[in-house]
Amino acid sequence: MLVIKVIWSSCLLVIFLIWSGEAFAGELSERLANFPQWEKLTSVQPASGDLIYPEWMAGSWQVTSTLVDLAAPLAPDIVTPGFEGNRRQLNQPVSFVVRFVKAQPHISSLKIFPQIDYKFQSLVADRAFNSLNLARAYLGDEAVLSVKVDPDSPNRQITFLRSSRQLVSIVTARATETVSDSKFITTEVFQQLFKGGSRPYLNSVESTTAYHKLLTTNPAIEADQVTAVYLSPQDPDYFKAGSRPAALYRYRLEFVPVQMPNIQKE
Repeated sequence: MLVIKVIWSSCLLVIFLIWSGEAFAGELSERLANFPQWEKLTSVQPASGDLIYPEWMAGSWQVTSTLVDLAAPLAPDIVTPGFEGNRRQLNQPVSFVVRFVKAQPHISSLKIFPQIDYKFQSLVADRAFNSLNLARAYLGDEAVLSVKVDPDSPNRQITFLRSSRQLVSIVTARATETVSDSKFITTEVFQQLFKGGSRPYLNSVESTTAYHKLLTTNPAIEADQVTAVYLSPQDPDYFKAGSRPAALYRYRLEFVPVQMPNIQKE
């Protein structure tokens, strides 16, 4: 059950706004509206560099995530492990703290481009902090030891679990759709590899999220998020599934600002 929960909860580890890879107009909006009738996206672009957020997401936030719907489009022929068990999570809110900070230029960048004015830094997620808090919110403090982000690539991270288990997540593609100054939609596609069990478990996950800045402070931001789980080529049912997801999870996210010390991302 621990394996299933890790694989499922890690789908939420990427709640990001993408600065490049613009989707076709309205495609992501239409995608959310058509839930659960989904196919794999073809308009995403290869992931490169860090993910940039709008300035109104700066600071620290108490996030409440609630699973409000789920679907198994290929059932009863194909049902992912733990899908039925995840029904117990319906309408059960889970809270955790995340933060978004100003990115600091890498030392190598300062050496190569010393003439650049780095005053106007991009806003990025504190990936290790956010992922650790999220994983512990779902799995418990003792189950999750740490989260490490690859210093050479913000798109690769490892979650270290008890008993020498690891969850490796690699963002491979992304897209975004700007709706207005206060609303945007983003998609990330990533590969998940769970190591340390009886055999490695690999799958592909897409997380599509529509964020909306509100005029209130409680919450200040709300989001509609759908996580789609696709079978990996190693799965015996891979060709039977085709381009359709084997599981879909829909969440409601609420962001409330919290006061924490200012952090600069190094």
